[in-house]
Amino acid sequence: MSETLKAIRTISDPTRVRILSLLYQDELSVNELQEITGMGQSRISTHLSQLQESSMIQSRKDGKRTFYRLADTRSPLIDELIQLGLKGTVELPESNSDSLNLKRILERRNNQAQLLFNQVAGRFDRSYGPGRSWQAFGNLLLRILPPMIIADLGSGEGLLSELLALNAEKVIAVDNSEKIIAYATEKTRKNGIDNLEFRLGDLQKPPIDDSSIDLVVLSQALHHAKQPKTAIGSAFKILKAGGRIMILDLANHQFKEAESLYGDRWLGFKESELHAWLEEEGFQDIEITMVAREEDPPHFQTLLAAGTKPASC
Repeated sequence: MSETLKAIRTISDPTRVRILSLLYQDELSVNELQEITGMGQSRISTHLSQLQESSMIQSRKDGKRTFYRLADTRSPLIDELIQLGLKGTVELPESNSDSLNLKRILERRNNQAQLLFNQVAGRFDRSYGPGRSWQAFGNLLLRILPPMIIADLGSGEGLLSELLALNAEKVIAVDNSEKIIAYATEKTRKNGIDNLEFRLGDLQKPPIDDSSIDLVVLSQALHHAKQPKTAIGSAFKILKAGGRIMILDLANHQFKEAESLYGDRWLGFKESELHAWLEEEGFQDIEITMVAREEDPPHFQTLLAAGTKPASC
């Protein structure tokens, strides 16, 4: 087969056009392409090999990782075919999610603090140390936080709310169960926690004044909401200018039994989905990271999403 026909055949596949579009924007590793597209490693590697054989991309080694980018030296024909393929990218159903995921990956590259955290977390359980635990670390870090007014939306009985109250100026915990609110309020009174208040309400319309909160927390609550995007929008309204939202929730999964077992309305969320909702509701400096994966089936994974309300709002 001639080089021309090989190149035309290469560019005719939607998946290869999708990968080519991402590499046109930045150099990426196989793992990053996996995270962006949701495709398996072997599938991505096969398409990368075909793109490389057609002289459209090139690779380089960086330790154990291989990065791919557009070939530095390309013939006019290859350039023309690449541009033609890129024009068709916008017609692909995955185009929007790919763009959002690419943006997130590139932002994460620049977040050295997150990279350091991942390295530290990866070393944490390698060797035993008396008294060393995530529980102890968590309490230490909570006390380092500056005093803030915090809203814990979808708080349940308030385990996280009590921890946040250790150093917060005030914590407002919101839940839609009268029994849980009554129980949590009584427990708080008995424990003498005077900066924690429980309120009955819906996280999609929390009973909190607009522009009155420094930090909104949604911990494993969003997948119970009828309209998660509305809940994120409500969080934006109650935040002060420059305030932050932090969401801990499940990554998208296929364990449908969660609906009946746990009352879940949503089977987790895609990272691109959360990013889009946060951006559409007005948040900036959005970061989304996979922070945990359960070892036992169905291997639930937890996402941490964060965003900031602009100071000008």
